Amino acid sequence: MTKPRIFGISGWKNSGKTGLAVRLVEEFTRRGYKISTIKHAHHDFDIDKVGADSYRHREAGAHEVTIVSGTRYAIMHELRGAPEPAFEDILARLALCDLVLIEGYKREPVPKIEARRLASANREPLAPTDPHIVAIAADHPVSDTSLPVFDLDDTMAIANFIARVTGLPDRAA
Repeated sequence: MTKPRIFGISGWKNSGKTGLAVRLVEEFTRRGYKISTIKHAHHDFDIDKVGADSYRHREAGAHEVTIVSGTRYAIMHELRGAPEPAFEDILARLALCDLVLIEGYKREPVPKIEARRLASANREPLAPTDPHIVAIAADHPVSDTSLPVFDLDDTMAIANFIARVTGLPDRAA
């Protein structure tokens, strides 16, 4: 299997990462690409509802629980004390697609854009210490960099940049 095109969105909490990721998925999908996403959570999370059958299966000790319907399926894998899987292991589980957008995973060696918002509690720039950050998207002027800087809301320009950086082939919208 060939390695998929990957591009990351990095930044501190409340920097606009999720909003940018959602807009990019919408834009690339509108252009006819098949997009997958990986989001890294820094805290315990749950996509299952207390009392649901799948929740009860997990609580009973199931290693993996798969929920399948006519419109989607999801596989929940309980680590049960095992270490968090490596990024490459998660990537290997994805179906073929044109582009994988990654939200979070600040330390992965993949090309990424740094999201910056004035409303973010931590506004320390990541780009100066991360050679994999290839651009910045901000809701305010940024002048202390030689990297390309985009308006955080200019989804089309950011999508065009990502397409160039990853070598995404042109596709009619």
